[in-house]
Amino acid sequence: MKSLKFLIPLALFVVLAVFLARGLQLNPREVPSPLIGKPAPGFMLPTLADPAKTIKREDLLGKVWVLNVWASWCAPCREEHPLVVAFAKRSGVPVYGLNYKDQRAAATGWLRQLGDPYAATLVDADGKVGIDWGVYGVPETFVVDKAGLVRMKHIGPLSEEAIRDKLEPLIKELGS
Repeated sequence: MKSLKFLIPLALFVVLAVFLARGLQLNPREVPSPLIGKPAPGFMLPTLADPAKTIKREDLLGKVWVLNVWASWCAPCREEHPLVVAFAKRSGVPVYGLNYKDQRAAATGWLRQLGDPYAATLVDADGKVGIDWGVYGVPETFVVDKAGLVRMKHIGPLSEEAIRDKLEPLIKELGS
């Protein structure tokens, strides 16, 4: 009976160690999103350029599009921004910005200084739309297909490799 009391904690330790070892092998940039393959969350947000103009999810149906979540206070967003600008120029798909929990003046100045790759920038001042999309932090990038289904989520700043190996092949497959 005493040996059984010793084996239970040992077995629990071994199980926990296996889960920990498995977790350490995972890529934190590839956190699975429950949105993949499901309709993009609905939204109706004002644009940064014209607060009187709004864009909603339904306005974007029928085309493949990219949503890039960013903020002027985000250092990694500044790091990825030149890649987003270059991608938007060559991709042939509209890239929409989701300005997350930011000040309008700061966001406008940031785009004026660094370039504006976005078909439109949507203002998510309180972060509620970001929550609906499952945003963990900025930057994050999503690909949405013609039917409005989320097909990809990239966490963190885009790299040339992520654009070349994931984003562009998926967009080509979806037939922008």
